[in-house]
Amino acid sequence: MAILDLLELPNKGVLIGLDPGSKTVGVAASDRLQLTAHPVETLQRGKKLAPTLTRLFELLDDREAIGIVMGLPLNMDGSAGPRAQSARALARHILQIRDIPLAFQDERMSSQSAERAMLDADLSRARRAELIDKSAAAIILQTAIDTIANAS
Repeated sequence: MAILDLLELPNKGVLIGLDPGSKTVGVAASDRLQLTAHPVETLQRGKKLAPTLTRLFELLDDREAIGIVMGLPLNMDGSAGPRAQSARALARHILQIRDIPLAFQDERMSSQSAERAMLDADLSRARRAELIDKSAAAIILQTAIDTIANAS
């Protein structure tokens, strides 16, 4: 399956949101009606990608997910730099293993939004570090499902 436009994703069923980073991948999930997204887990990325993908597919299967929304870390001017290329490479690896609908969501401000929310909640630095990636994934996914809902 190729990478889809966000509005081509199914609009009912669980979607998984990913915030890809060089050391971790934040994971979030929607409910079956795609009303809300919630943080799930932060996957550690080692030298080999296989263990990360194995755990990701376990999460997809456990939740009976019907698609993936992956954050695309564009530069502030909208251009694609090395981080965006890395996210696209991760998407290709996922699609080589599993034929699942996958779309990108611009994630330029997701980590900052998650950090701001955690600061507002007065979380400690250690707790923020623990939650940031999966919280950013939830923001990415919530933005996507709101976009899908508003287009319907």
